[in-house]
Amino acid sequence: METLEKILDLDTSGLDAHAEEAAALLRALANPRRLRILCLLTEGERNVGAIHAHFPAISQSALSQHLAKLRQDGLVVARREAQTMWYSLCAGPAEQMVATLHRIYCSS
Repeated sequence: METLEKILDLDTSGLDAHAEEAAALLRALANPRRLRILCLLTEGERNVGAIHAHFPAISQSALSQHLAKLRQDGLVVARREAQTMWYSLCAGPAEQMVATLHRIYCSS
């Protein structure tokens, strides 16, 4: 019986070096609220108020915790402008994964 790796002729040696990073990304994407925040940020930079307006069921405190986790995991970048925090999706694996999920689940 052939393995999927053999069938697709995949070289998975690169994943060995990045397995922890990939697992952290998948853990972040596994949380539906964080995934929805990342999807929103694919449309561009948003301030906390604009993000909260899209997800009124999430308390401001919970939203801040989700954004902190996404920032800690390197999936979003934050910048301060006066008293306003702005968030954007980091280019790279997170952006590519969210784009892939969008193609699979959101395209008509």
